[in-house]
Amino acid sequence: MALIKLVEKEEATGRVAEIFETMTNTMGFIPNAFKVFSPSAHVLDTQFGNLVYFMRHKTLGGKLLAFIRFLVSEEEVCAYCVGMNSGILFQYGVLPDQLAEIRKDPSTAPLEEKEKALLLFVLKVVRDSNSIGQQDVDALKHLGWNDADILDATYHGATQVGVDKIFNAFKLEMDR
Repeated sequence: MALIKLVEKEEATGRVAEIFETMTNTMGFIPNAFKVFSPSAHVLDTQFGNLVYFMRHKTLGGKLLAFIRFLVSEEEVCAYCVGMNSGILFQYGVLPDQLAEIRKDPSTAPLEEKEKALLLFVLKVVRDSNSIGQQDVDALKHLGWNDADILDATYHGATQVGVDKIFNAFKLEMDR
């Protein structure tokens, strides 16, 4: 049981009810990962907007984004997000044995060179943001990433740190 009261679909009103209805219609249920934000309509709306934005991203693929969330959540020891993103990566054909290896060495992630470089950059930011230099950004641009892509991927990883901390703090349970 979470340490804060999560709004259930039957109790939801206003914007929370609208978002819950959309999630139910598209996903078939409301994940605890969104219920945890339900006490604040503003925060829930922001998280929902991020979900929609990144699901429709023109250059950052779902597999890359799932690897970002998975590996950041490994660092933050967030069981909920590691489990959720493992399941997403399984749908992309990444096997449990591969995930174990990728945990140890993220450079083994089955991604194109360009995507792998961006993944490793985001992990470097999350681990030590002060270590980033112009050469790191230039290397990504040389591979074809633009400033918006680099920022979006970095934002995705950095916000995952915050999400993991919220989930861990409030003892978010796995969906049933």
